[in-house]
Amino acid sequence: MHVTTTRITGARRIGTRGEPVDVLIREGRVASVTPVAACRTAGSGTAGADEVVDADGAWIGPGLWDHHTHFDQWALVRRRLDVSACDSAAAVARRVAAASATEDHLLVAFGFRDGLWPDAAHRDLLDGALRASGGPDLPVVVISADLHAVWCNTAALVQVGASLGRDWRAHPTGLLREQDAFDVATAISAVPDDILDRWAGDAVDAAAARGIVGVVDLEMAFGLDRWTRRMHDGVDGVRVRSGVYGWDLDEALDRGLRTGTVVPGTHGLLAMGPFKIISDGSLNTRTAAVDEPYAGLHGDGACGLFAYPAEEVVALVRNAVAGGLVPAVHAIGDAANARALDVFEAVGTTGTIEHAQLLRWSDVERFARLGVTASVQPEHAMDDRDVADRYWAGRTDRAFPLAALSAAGVELRLGSDAPVAPLDPWVAMAAAVGRDRDGRAPWIPEQRIPPLAAWRASTGGRAALAVGDVADLVLVERDPLAATSAHLRGMHVLGTAVGGRWTFRSV
Repeated sequence: MHVTTTRITGARRIGTRGEPVDVLIREGRVASVTPVAACRTAGSGTAGADEVVDADGAWIGPGLWDHHTHFDQWALVRRRLDVSACDSAAAVARRVAAASATEDHLLVAFGFRDGLWPDAAHRDLLDGALRASGGPDLPVVVISADLHAVWCNTAALVQVGASLGRDWRAHPTGLLREQDAFDVATAISAVPDDILDRWAGDAVDAAAARGIVGVVDLEMAFGLDRWTRRMHDGVDGVRVRSGVYGWDLDEALDRGLRTGTVVPGTHGLLAMGPFKIISDGSLNTRTAAVDEPYAGLHGDGACGLFAYPAEEVVALVRNAVAGGLVPAVHAIGDAANARALDVFEAVGTTGTIEHAQLLRWSDVERFARLGVTASVQPEHAMDDRDVADRYWAGRTDRAFPLAALSAAGVELRLGSDAPVAPLDPWVAMAAAVGRDRDGRAPWIPEQRIPPLAAWRASTGGRAALAVGDVADLVLVERDPLAATSAHLRGMHVLGTAVGGRWTFRSV
């Protein structure tokens, strides 16, 4: 049966006092929201609905968005060797060696964080571990959790380097950073379209099961055509805004693509996203551009690095904006964020700064004055708190300053940066609200934000479902605005709908 009208009975609206209501969805929009008592008095019951869902007191609200993902990488990582629990380079090498017997072409692992390791990543360590295990002379690439570094053994340096036209045979360590790392990750992610599409479809289903109705996909390879193909083939469980980077900017502009342009034939699910530019590195790789040197680092690179000269960023952003693309500037360190704000001011545009992990206090006000949105990933604060305490010692009071940004009137958008953190909006909200995890005390608790602020930052600014809304919605077991951070992390999702169509349902 083709369902055009759904009535959800006995639900409680998030963002209200929680009185039970009946929600009528017709042709993909919320047609009415009526108190249950009024429905019974009027005797309307469930008449005229193709489908009736008894919410039984569950809470209903706007569906959730993840505003920063690398979706293909997330789909791939779900099938790669996980080394995130390894606490040393030697532990990673042992885990890789143990897994090598099952591979015959290329072994890819993901998730290392070396900022607190007692030893250093080195090609010889991987080579020696594979020899000791009696395994094959196998190329091995280990991708860092932040995607800004890759650790290669000798065979990988030779094989992957050759495929990229690079001669890395004499590389001193096998640890590649920033653009070299991005190039390697792109090269080893070449998977046949049908396989990657199937894996992406599985990841879409998993996202829907967590209440997600949309993602901003900032995959480095231009993804609009891939997503068009997927949606034509039935991978239609989320809305996607697909971004573009500088190397594909001319193509996007030549095609007349503007941020918000909806792709025909995708039922309104796929739209052109922002123009993304990476201005600095990352905290874990110690390449984010900062005003003061990283603790314990000296000489060149002690303050991180900028990916492009400032004037080049201004030119790229100005070109993108002239073509109708909204800029999204990756900036993590305080120096990088200051420069990103300079770019917005020079071009005379708004957009987003992606990450905004360390800010000068004076730049919090500049965010607000310039109308720049802070697209942030709160779970990074939980992953990075110990690394920040070591390398950003004495300045972590202004690290991940969500409360300060919110108080200044800056719009916040929450995301995961998946696969850097799980593609799960409840995890992001929990980190924003509690600044805690794993039983540890909250980290810089004065930068926690209220549940309502975290909720709005995950729903496109909406608190409660209202008549006339597109019926992108989520149904959950408890009120997220009254939940603890622990409850948010474990939130039980009962249903997700995109345009009134169930993409996940367990009731």
